[in-house]
Amino acid sequence: MSESLAIAVHVDLTVMPGRICGFLGPNGSGKTTTLRMICGLLIPDAGEGEVLGLDLANQRRAIKHQIGYMTQKFGLFSDLSIAENLEFIARVYRLDRRRERVADTLEKLGLMSRADQLAGKLSGGWKQRLALAAAVMHEPKILLLDEPTAGVDPQARREFWDQIHALAAEGMTVLVSTHYMDEAERCHEIAYIAYGVMLARGTIHEVIARSGLSALQGEGPGADRLAAEIEQQPGVAMAAPFGTPLHVCGPDPAALRAAVQPWADRIRFTPAEPSLEDVFIHLMRGATDNSVEAR
Repeated sequence: MSESLAIAVHVDLTVMPGRICGFLGPNGSGKTTTLRMICGLLIPDAGEGEVLGLDLANQRRAIKHQIGYMTQKFGLFSDLSIAENLEFIARVYRLDRRRERVADTLEKLGLMSRADQLAGKLSGGWKQRLALAAAVMHEPKILLLDEPTAGVDPQARREFWDQIHALAAEGMTVLVSTHYMDEAERCHEIAYIAYGVMLARGTIHEVIARSGLSALQGEGPGADRLAAEIEQQPGVAMAAPFGTPLHVCGPDPAALRAAVQPWADRIRFTPAEPSLEDVFIHLMRGATDNSVEAR
């Protein structure tokens, strides 16, 4: 008897050309499923949708040629060089001027010096760069990135995002799923999905403002050690140390101040801005896991 997990996805998402949209949500919430439906790898069981004005159910082939998709795991050939992998991709897309396009892509993504190196010998950051090169060589209108920077070092992540912003500046639309809050803050806008339902949408400022959360920052001796105790107080949604200060968050400003009052004699609490991480955790805790287990 086999088991499978089905996620019902109900998403209405519009991203304008040249914009980078961060796609956030807990594991199993439908982010990867949504990306795969957008690029035509999965066929929706119900509903309807359009990508670039093309029908999602009946025009998948036309959609695929206008979309670049970078998966979570490296999927190119380890026993081929960087240049050979890109030549293969050029043939798959039946591109003209293949040698010229490969050379241009190598130069644009900073891969020219390693063109003859085997893909299997690359570090995580260079594999990521090669995967991005393969995803954009055919000049797609939309670029889909599924947790693209997992497992790479901070410098490689910074360079990757510089490249993404350069592509967006040229008019490419980018949809990137990520769990990193600092990466979400690099996006022009974000969309938060939980178990197939869109819960928040807009710029970082808009999403935080609409959350209805308030925050306090506590500073004083041992403030960072009070998180677990204060989080149990009425009116406190979450409490966490941010270094030595304590960050406390909740939906009602008055209740929040009342909750921290017992420690006010030794901890100085001042108003603070809720963070995107606060909103993320608040939404995740309030979301209902509506996944359906089929046996």
